[in-house]
Amino acid sequence: MNFLHHERAELEALMPGLDQALARHPLAALEQTPSPAIEEFKIAGGPGLLVPAAHCGAGASALQAVRVQRAVGARCPSLAVATTMHHFSIAGLVEAAKYGNGPEGLLLEAIAKERMLVASGFAEGRPGQNILTPHITAERRGDRIVLNGSKMPCSLSRSMDLLTASVALTGPDGVERLAVALIPAASPGVTVRPFWGTPILAGAESDEVRLTDVELDPSMVVATEVTADAVPDALNVAGFLWFEVLLTAGYLGMASALVERVLHRQGGGEDDPTPYLVPVEAAMLAVEAVARAMADEDWDEALLVQALTARYAAQDAIARTTRACLAALGGMAFIGSPDGSYLASAAVGLTFHPPARTRMARPLREFLDGRALRIG
Repeated sequence: MNFLHHERAELEALMPGLDQALARHPLAALEQTPSPAIEEFKIAGGPGLLVPAAHCGAGASALQAVRVQRAVGARCPSLAVATTMHHFSIAGLVEAAKYGNGPEGLLLEAIAKERMLVASGFAEGRPGQNILTPHITAERRGDRIVLNGSKMPCSLSRSMDLLTASVALTGPDGVERLAVALIPAASPGVTVRPFWGTPILAGAESDEVRLTDVELDPSMVVATEVTADAVPDALNVAGFLWFEVLLTAGYLGMASALVERVLHRQGGGEDDPTPYLVPVEAAMLAVEAVARAMADEDWDEALLVQALTARYAAQDAIARTTRACLAALGGMAFIGSPDGSYLASAAVGLTFHPPARTRMARPLREFLDGRALRIG
């Protein structure tokens, strides 16, 4: 069947063997914690997807990345959510490196070569403010940098090799500048506490990571020349673009897994597929359009609005599609297996990620009227 053909071909090209490895496990086994999906992702080289080729990564484009995330979401929803945060962390580090002082390239190379998992301690920022608004404080103590704070929920909390976190660091000149800290998970003072209370997407390991007097060598902190009160909007927009397109593609993959079950169900070969197929395919085309634009156009507020539009359109498509698919699968499928209802519940999770559609109503109206975009 041609449904999801392009996405799975892209996944196979960039992470050989992952799709087949995930397909060998029942959905329930993949979605529990600990999940075998995370180790399969590492084996397939997934951590290096967005690491530039110059630093030994796959150097995937935005278009390739969203197709990969849809394919992953169709096999393992929790892995799609968890790896979105890994890829977002890598993309943030790559963007921060443009303002950095050199060592970040070695860090990216280590992540790709050693297949390290990177959890995200970044906060969602606002245009005109810092996308990396710190949850975590940093201070210099002698020749060390000491971190305190927490991030919750934090995907990959129990499997991470590194935690990336934005910090505001005061330099020798007394000026506070933006920095990105890379914190080894085994560092003294790093603890993980239970936070995620639902079985839905439990395999993403979205618990609390707490830092208590965690000491870092300064080489593990990527300093920039950007002052904490003057972070360029380019960082904000880049972070939000990657976050929205990767996340949306993953959740569309979850809805697509339901569509695939409907298309393969016994006796369904003569049905009109459009009620299930068209909404998710159209939503994915919108995501791909933004991903293509990321390769060719300026990363500005107008493109971010397009990404948000694609994301909110996907939420509508997911709601329509999951209802239609569950109805088509019927009561016996609901009784006989939890997979359908699980996928429907997981796919709805896109609604809960920031920025919420209701909070963006006024900012989008103001942007249409010619004012700067705010993230509500």
